[in-house]
Amino acid sequence: MKFIRASYHNKAFYAVLDGEFVLPLNGTPYGVIEYTGEWLRAADVRLLAPAEPSKIVAVGKNYREHAAEMNEGFPDEPLLFLKPNTCIIANGDDIIYPTISKRLDYEGELGVVIGKRAHAVKSGHAKDFIFGYTCLNDVTARDIQKSDPQWTRGKSFDTFCPIGPHIETSLDGMNAAIRTRLNGEIRQESNTCMMTHGIDKLICYISECMTLLPGDIIATGTPAGIGSMQRGDVVEVEIGGIGVLRNRIV
Repeated sequence: MKFIRASYHNKAFYAVLDGEFVLPLNGTPYGVIEYTGEWLRAADVRLLAPAEPSKIVAVGKNYREHAAEMNEGFPDEPLLFLKPNTCIIANGDDIIYPTISKRLDYEGELGVVIGKRAHAVKSGHAKDFIFGYTCLNDVTARDIQKSDPQWTRGKSFDTFCPIGPHIETSLDGMNAAIRTRLNGEIRQESNTCMMTHGIDKLICYISECMTLLPGDIIATGTPAGIGSMQRGDVVEVEIGGIGVLRNRIV
């Protein structure tokens, strides 16, 4: 199923996307799904970011070829950092190029959306806590990231985490094609099966130290091919089985 957040007549809500129609929900989709009974045309609503996470837990250097291109070594365990939820924007929203940065990079990633409270999850049980998957762009002010001893500032500007266009619940997260295009040209192309640390391990590892809540997102890392963006560029992250996340740089 495809789940969205949308706005109609200035009211925001979660909904199921069914072809050309939107079926609004009462509340969030993370528990029992309750429909309002309304049917809206998809063309009449405005898409919002499909999740409202309390936090985004991101994984660095989780594709070996990307770690190699960064020339900073290969972490033995998942390398974690956090992005604040104020980074979140929707498909079609603009990414703002910070005036204090001289290099802004795309990083196309698979986002894992948590469906229920997860703490100290045991190996092999992570799938019970996954609600679905979405496209994600871990936008990075690369010069700031490299100038600081840790990554928070370079990864956390407002608009630095586009997600969308929706959450897909029917997907094999460990076997999905992923590609990033800049102005229509493919810059990254891989498959999530190439992750060093798989989704099960990531959820177990993360939940050992912090509780994941419904709507939280794990950014699972980016494949090789990162590069810079300029104002006016259009960046697209496409994941097979989900769709295309498209944003312009301003």
